[in-house]
Formats: sequence, C-alpha cells, structure tokens
Amino acid sequence: MYVLNCFSIHLLLLFSSLSEVVEPNVTLRLEGPSSDSSLVCSVHFFYPKHIRVTWLRNGEEVTSDVTSTDILANGLWSYQIQSYLKYTPTTGERIICMVEHISQTEPKLYHWDPSLPKSEKNKIVIGVCGLLLGVVFVVAGLIYWKKSTGRLSGLIGECDYGTCD
Repeated sequence: MYVLNCFSIHLLLLFSSLSEVVEPNVTLRLEGPSSDSSLVCSVHFFYPKHIRVTWLRNGEEVTSDVTSTDILANGLWSYQIQSYLKYTPTTGERIICMVEHISQTEPKLYHWDPSLPKSEKNKIVIGVCGLLLGVVFVVAGLIYWKKSTGRLSGLIGECDYGTCD
C-alpha cells in the first residue's frame, strides 16, 4: 500500500509540474561564411510544445529563405526548435526573430545586432590592455637599463641650475 501511495504521489508531482508553462530561452547567432551565411534563432527549454517562430525584416514578415527544424524534445520535459534565415548583410537593415508562446502575454522580439558579440569585444579589450602593459614594461626596462649603465645622462644631457649642455 505504501509503495502504491508513493507511486501515486510521484505521478501527481510529475503531472502538476508538466502543467506549468516554461518561457523559452532564445539566442541569435550568425552561421556560415559571409557570402552564404544564415541567421539562426535557437529557442530552447520551453513548455508546452506549441510555439511560433517567425522572422521580420524591417518590420515585414519574411517567408522566403526561411527553414526550421521540427520541434524536438530536450528530454527534460521541455522542447527546442531552430529557425534559419538566409542572410546577406545590408546597411540599415533590421532583422528580428519573433517568438510567440503561451508563457508570454505578447510576442517577444529578438533583434539581430551585427556588431561583434560581447565575448569577442572582451577578448579585444584584454588583448589591447596586455599590449599596453607590455609596452609600459619595455619602456620602464629601457629607462632602468640606461640609468644603470650610465648612458642616460649622455642621451639627455647635463643640466645644472636651469642651463643644459
């Protein structure tokens, strides 16, 4: 009897957790070479299964050059889908991935930003800081070396009471 009650409690917990809605996690990325690239709108970890993913170009829905995967189960009682848009960069063009799901009161818009991703910007900043630090150490080392060998005075000149030779 105890085993049956535990089993029914676990079933009840399972079905109550499945009745909850889970908002999707959405990421945008560029895939492929610049001449034949695609924007990918990855939608993960949503529940229930029904979802609509569409692309907007300058506010207009795009129907050509769009492909999507089937909605796939994650194995964690949630689902995922990926939508692809053939993309050739154009100046001033605004690309948006629009996701409609029951967990949201209105469709969510995810804007494509063609600038460098934050992780790439961080790598550049760290590299530049490292380079500047290296230059400072090289200059400090040269000054120390020239002072210790006595060659600095010959390069700068001798100054005494405001007059320099």
